[in-house]
Amino acid sequence: MKEKIIDITPLDKVNPKVRLVLAQVVSIVVAAILYYIALPAMNLQSGGFYTYWFLVLGVFYLNNFFATMTMPVTKQSGAIKKIQRVVVVVAILMVVVVLGGALCSATFFRARAFSNIISVREAVFEEEMPETTSVNNIALMDSESARIIGNRALGNLSEVVSQYTLSTQYTQINYKNAPKKVAVLEYDGFFKWVNNNQNGIPGYVCVDPVANTATYNVLSTPMTYAESAYFGENLHRKLRFEYPTKIFGSCYFEIDDEGNPYYIVSCLQSTVGLFGAKDVKEVILFNPCDGSSVLYAVDQVPSWVDIVFSGDLATQKYNWYGTLSGGFWNSLIGNKNCKIATDDYGYIVIDDDVWYFTGVTSVTSDKSNIGFIITNARTGEYRFYPVVGAEEYSAMSAAQGEVQEKGYVASFPSLVNIAGNATYIMVLKDSGGLVKLYALVNVENYGIVATGATQAEVITAYKKLLKANGEDVVSDDLKTEKITVSDVRLVTLDGAPIIYITDENGNVYKGVLSADESLILIRVGDSITVTFDNTEIADLYELESWQR
Repeated sequence: MKEKIIDITPLDKVNPKVRLVLAQVVSIVVAAILYYIALPAMNLQSGGFYTYWFLVLGVFYLNNFFATMTMPVTKQSGAIKKIQRVVVVVAILMVVVVLGGALCSATFFRARAFSNIISVREAVFEEEMPETTSVNNIALMDSESARIIGNRALGNLSEVVSQYTLSTQYTQINYKNAPKKVAVLEYDGFFKWVNNNQNGIPGYVCVDPVANTATYNVLSTPMTYAESAYFGENLHRKLRFEYPTKIFGSCYFEIDDEGNPYYIVSCLQSTVGLFGAKDVKEVILFNPCDGSSVLYAVDQVPSWVDIVFSGDLATQKYNWYGTLSGGFWNSLIGNKNCKIATDDYGYIVIDDDVWYFTGVTSVTSDKSNIGFIITNARTGEYRFYPVVGAEEYSAMSAAQGEVQEKGYVASFPSLVNIAGNATYIMVLKDSGGLVKLYALVNVENYGIVATGATQAEVITAYKKLLKANGEDVVSDDLKTEKITVSDVRLVTLDGAPIIYITDENGNVYKGVLSADESLILIRVGDSITVTFDNTEIADLYELESWQR
């Protein structure tokens, strides 16, 4: 039997024109695939732009090099070699641009420009920080605790849990004048996307960080676009194809006042040189249900949007301001007037906006704070409060020390004004991440520490400690009156004994028994002098005297 020989045609026997055409087709296909996968911004200020084009030019050069390597000199091959020389020149020019841009954008040469990226207004703490009479405007829950509570809200929804997973990124928002944390469902892998992409993503979870509860919200129109989707339904790919030149920064899931889902996508521009000090200049509001989007300038963003500037960016910009205003060498050697933010931040809701809070310390000492900054997450406004005191981690240790036998761990605190005193507020969690206690620590004297199972309990106990330590307790929201008791009731709320006192005019006052045991002695008909806040059911802060 005669053996059959398979002839493999060597490259140099392929028609030169075919080889050249094939080289260009391969280059174009590779460039398209790279773009589809990497999604670089076609923007000279983007590092990804240069990386992408270096790769594309490299592929083009190599493809044509091999295509013409054994090709006899022809008009076509000569033209390709000229183009290859042009490619080399373009690559060299790109290297020059990148190196020159990096130098022009370096803090070594542009320290003052970096420090001027923001302005910081010094404010009086007790005048501009709203006084806190109850913990209803502060998100004390961290993302880990939010995930635990959020997953519980999905626990009984087997059809949801089996096909989707809850995003690990919780966005802190202000929803209907109350702090909330929201997280969207995501596809649980490629095959779950294949099985469910026709139905879309059905809902999101909203966590109440004050009440420690969560709800699962079903959307009337499911979301088509998501970060966990694939191909054309991938959120970032959809955005890139619609905004090919934008440099995307943070991307946060939020809901508007009607509960409709949106992704808030920041668009960055360099403010120093070609690459330096990137800041948010525009914002995309993307509707993941129908794929529509609107591009806004930062100062035109709708008021319901909460997170435009990420906490990390806000902190980084302050550190440029705090360390480089005296020049580059001063930031390394002299450190005169150099200050930095602490390495974490909390959230506060003020006037319907979410603000970041973080302490400020001298670069030469991190044991105490020289003040605090708060940053508006939507507008980028900065305020500095010159309140000297313990830094956040010292306060956390002080709070943990109050209940060290229980082994609770403190969350990163936030800052509140209680009766004119700058105060750290935090929660204490057990090993399972569940909130067990509230804690208040005085900023200027972190030996003043109060803990309580409820908000009213910890605030009442804290104010008593302030007075006992000779601190001023000044509050416009507190009133002192003499009343006659017409009814007394003892109930248990969240495991804490609460006494409700009704006076002769029908006004109701709420006292925490664990904070003031003398409340148990009050009887109907007693005349007592009380200090309370001006709410519908007043929190009782002090019982001064009574007559029977």
